[in-house]
Amino acid sequence: MTDHNDESGDSPVTTRRGVRSFVLRQGRMTEGQKKAYDRSWPKYGLTREQGMIDPRQVFGRDNMLNLEIGFGMGKSLADMAEAAPEQDFIGVEVHLPGVGALLKEIEDRGLENVRIYSIDANDVIDLCLPDAALDRVMVFFPDPWHKKRHHKRRLIQHEFVQRLRHKLRVGGILHLATDWENYAEYMMEIMGESEGFANSQQPGAYSPKPEDRPITKFEKRGETLGHGVWDLVFYRTN
Repeated sequence: MTDHNDESGDSPVTTRRGVRSFVLRQGRMTEGQKKAYDRSWPKYGLTREQGMIDPRQVFGRDNMLNLEIGFGMGKSLADMAEAAPEQDFIGVEVHLPGVGALLKEIEDRGLENVRIYSIDANDVIDLCLPDAALDRVMVFFPDPWHKKRHHKRRLIQHEFVQRLRHKLRVGGILHLATDWENYAEYMMEIMGESEGFANSQQPGAYSPKPEDRPITKFEKRGETLGHGVWDLVFYRTN
């Protein structure tokens, strides 16, 4: 789950797919995170250079497969993986301190059902995951880019959602969550117009918080500030 980044810069950062939805922060790993990274990245890390993966080979089994885009410091992803050892989880996060923190969680908890990409999620979707491989995609608390001139940087866009759709099996879930009401409304509009998706609730309705989504530090912080949290749960229909 991604942090809410500094939006002070007006010049969009671009990649081969256009405007990037995140800011590369230059935070350093702690000594513990670095040691966990050095020890465990060779086992749990996945790279762009490996190309299209076969999840059954990666995990050694054919179980429910979840993808979380932007896992932040990784605690919530580790919580989900620990609570559901019968499922497999792939996390994507570009910030190395978060990758190191998740690897430390994996070590401390003895998790075997997590793998990590530390590259742009666009590359993971386009170059690394086969079609219809995923049972669930989760994007929790992405940067809201709340200034109108920055809305083009928001991760949830029509084109991005359609690319995710092809990676989900029919019936697979796309679960979004935000603590910014304007972004929730924006995402609901995007999802309501997205081909091949249907709301798990009534059209236009938000979902109750699913029991298996951990309460994050952003959610707790938002509650302190009087913010709400909005969950959107859609499933692929075709």
